[in-house]
Amino acid sequence: MKIEFLILLVLAAAGIGFFVGNLLRKKLSASMITKAEDLAARILEDAKREAETSSKEALLHAKDVAFQAKAEFERESKDKRRDLQAFEKRLQQKEENLDKKIMIFDQRDAELFRRDQAVNAREQSTLQKEEKINQMLEEGRINLEKISGLTSEEAKKVLIEALENEAKLDAAKRIKAIEEEARETADKKSKEILSLAIQRYAGEYVAEKTVSVVTLPSDEMKGRIIGREGRNIRALEAATGIDLIIDDTPEAVILSGFNPVRREIAKLSLEKLIADGRIHPGRIEEVVAKSAEEVEQAIKEAGERAAFDLGVYGIHPEILKLIGRLRYRTSYSQNVYQHSLEVAFLCGIMAEELGINVKQAKRAGLLHDLGKAVDHEIEGSHAVIGADIARKHGESAKIVHAIMAHHEDEKPATVLAVLVQAADALSGARPGARREMMETYVKRLEDLEKIATSFSGVTNSFAIQAGREIRVMVSSDEVTDERAVVLSRDIAKKIEAEMTYPGQIKVNVIRETRAIEYAR
Repeated sequence: MKIEFLILLVLAAAGIGFFVGNLLRKKLSASMITKAEDLAARILEDAKREAETSSKEALLHAKDVAFQAKAEFERESKDKRRDLQAFEKRLQQKEENLDKKIMIFDQRDAELFRRDQAVNAREQSTLQKEEKINQMLEEGRINLEKISGLTSEEAKKVLIEALENEAKLDAAKRIKAIEEEARETADKKSKEILSLAIQRYAGEYVAEKTVSVVTLPSDEMKGRIIGREGRNIRALEAATGIDLIIDDTPEAVILSGFNPVRREIAKLSLEKLIADGRIHPGRIEEVVAKSAEEVEQAIKEAGERAAFDLGVYGIHPEILKLIGRLRYRTSYSQNVYQHSLEVAFLCGIMAEELGINVKQAKRAGLLHDLGKAVDHEIEGSHAVIGADIARKHGESAKIVHAIMAHHEDEKPATVLAVLVQAADALSGARPGARREMMETYVKRLEDLEKIATSFSGVTNSFAIQAGREIRVMVSSDEVTDERAVVLSRDIAKKIEAEMTYPGQIKVNVIRETRAIEYAR
């Protein structure tokens, strides 16, 4: 019974506990739900407040942006209105100007119409007068033919001859007046420029020969150079293209050849063979090849050095090689390489005085004798050859023209061309610059005097100043002062056409009248 009671008691306690638990759980759930609802209400309230705040801020920002856009639009509108007003003002001014011009054109049109009518009237009057004049001339011609006994063709010929003589006389007077005027203004300045150029440049002259001499340590070396049955000398001549002259000259061998570069290679090769002592055909070919490379390198360096010394850059490497080859080329015994440098310096000095491009003048002076490096290989004037080479390698038209015109192969058309021509003549004409063979020199003087005496009215001619000047004595009865001017020009033109000479030749025509009487 007690057990059952206890069981019942436990079951009752459990039921009470379960009931009390359910009751507590319901109260606790209601409390939690109430708290959650309060929290949700607060969160929702905060969200509403934040949404209202964000909405107000967005509205304020939108209003600010709209205000700025409106201000910007108004500012742009004002600028555009101002531009439009200015544009309208300019259009109005242009319209007024056009109206004025139209009015002026209308006035001019009316004036031209009046003038056209006047010209037509004059033309009609002129035609009528011309007809009357032609009629009178025809009548006069017929009367003149009757009176003179000459036909119209014969009279025309006589008249043309008279007009030609009169025109020549007027031309001679005009030439003389122009030359005197030009001489007064230009002579002093040109002398100053030329003298300044000569003073500022002092060049050395190198007179080279057409043969080279190699000194031997002893005459026994001649036999070794010739070799057994002449095989060494034949190998050397075949490899270099130069003739070796071995004669009775003590301790010397002469190298002869028209090509100065090959002659230099032969000289250098022979000197190396003599110093080495091993002279045989195989060794000769080896030394000649090595010497040729050294000479080519020396040629290249000489061209580059010339351009560097002058401060001229951008020249094609092939042209620099040709300039270097001029080191072994002579003209009237004047070294062409040194001559080209001198002409370049003189061109630069005179260009500086005249206020033209100095570097361009130096470039033209350096390249003016470029054709002489290959004129023995290509037919034609060295000026034409040099101009073609310069054009081929990208030189400017002014430089090409200056090269072409420095010996009148083309008429000088620029100041640069005349400058190169003057510098070339100045370099070649300086005392000691060039030397000639005695026979050539005497023959040139004879030809000079012969050309001068070939003109009518010339009584005597004298070549003086080593052929730099020709003095021509003329008869005062046959040659007038004006005719003397034309005669000097004609003699100069004939000398240029028929003779070859360095520098320039002054033609001095002298006319004088002598009155002689004896007091007894």
